[in-house]
Amino acid sequence: MLPALAAAQGRVADAGGVAGDPVAGKRAFARCASCHQVGPSARGAFGPQLNGIIGREAGATADFKYSPAMKQSGIVWTEARLAAFLKSPRKVVPDNQMRFWGIGDEQQIANLLAYLRTLP
Repeated sequence: MLPALAAAQGRVADAGGVAGDPVAGKRAFARCASCHQVGPSARGAFGPQLNGIIGREAGATADFKYSPAMKQSGIVWTEARLAAFLKSPRKVVPDNQMRFWGIGDEQQIANLLAYLRTLP
């Protein structure tokens, strides 16, 4: 499927080539929302806010106290890097303090990435 057609249908391919659905991603994000905020009034809480996460340097928001591992990782959250982190956080940033063990479902990861792309 051509990217423009996929985007017009609300589905876009993530870095792994799996088409993600932003509506399904928003539903899946409900579990993330217990720690992470998004939207115009988002701020760091139990976890950092995730507006504009794609393209941002890890540990860069001023309103959250990141673990030393995350701050020193030097990571920029590309879609591929974020997909890898969502799959296995400890492999991407060993010793990070996020209480999350990963998502094994590639479709769910693609959906979450599609949703995160919609955020400012």
